[in-house]
Amino acid sequence: MAKRDYYEVLGVSRNASDDEIKKAYRKLAIKYHPDKNPGDKEAEAKFKEVNEAHDVLSDKQKRARYDQFGHAGVGGAAGNPFASGNPFAGGNFNFNGQTFNFDFGGGGLDDILGNIFGFGGGARRPRRGADYQTAVTISFEEAIFGVTKEISANGEEIKIKIPAGIDDGMSIRLKGRGGEAPEGGEKGDLYVRVRVKPHKNLTREGAIILSEEKIDMVEAALGCEIEVETVDGPIRMKVPAGTQSGTPFKLSGHGVPFRADGDRGPHIVTIIVETPKNLSRKQKELLEEFKKNKKRGFWG
Repeated sequence: MAKRDYYEVLGVSRNASDDEIKKAYRKLAIKYHPDKNPGDKEAEAKFKEVNEAHDVLSDKQKRARYDQFGHAGVGGAAGNPFASGNPFAGGNFNFNGQTFNFDFGGGGLDDILGNIFGFGGGARRPRRGADYQTAVTISFEEAIFGVTKEISANGEEIKIKIPAGIDDGMSIRLKGRGGEAPEGGEKGDLYVRVRVKPHKNLTREGAIILSEEKIDMVEAALGCEIEVETVDGPIRMKVPAGTQSGTPFKLSGHGVPFRADGDRGPHIVTIIVETPKNLSRKQKELLEEFKKNKKRGFWG
């Protein structure tokens, strides 16, 4: 189901002030709060929708990206972060603010029931071995494109394929790589938690990569072409004349993979216009002349 417009969700206009957004959010949050509507699934869904809308519209940068790019500008395009097309291959899913790891391991429902209750298919199952945990650290770029790593666990070197689009803190389950089981039982599993090193210039929100580029006021006024660092290498980007500080620009297809066919989110570049601090006498004279001409109708 397509997401509703966030302004429509809060019942405010697109040019609503921060205070108007805050007041609208508080009113709706009280109206649909689960404590006030116990067991009402519709109210619960609306409460989550209102919170999602407020989270975006109350943040200046997110709101600017939403106004320009819609839901795709604030992570709306991010689906399963794994590039696997197999819905039973495992992965992490977010529900109610918590991340869970699921891996059905090819065993189907019996394995799930066995792991949770100690039985499956209506029959008592042998005890399993202990589950082990370990961690692996990868770079920002490796998290975007996927990588194969070799880790040491349980006395043997293991190669693990880390899928494209995985995020920091997610876990991968390796079935049967854990502790030995009592006679007749199955070995436990190995859970590998992935740690992603932060990038010095890039950050990530779901399938979106974010960065900032600084230009001076003359470049902003006249327009310019800049080199933008992306995970795919440097890209030349045009900045049109009259660009204001805080303006976001979208580089489509340079973000994080979010579908099995390789589709990727955008890379959003926010332009920051720097004001010079130490001007020479000549520069001050030119700016003063510009200021006078502007007052006389310099712009037309």
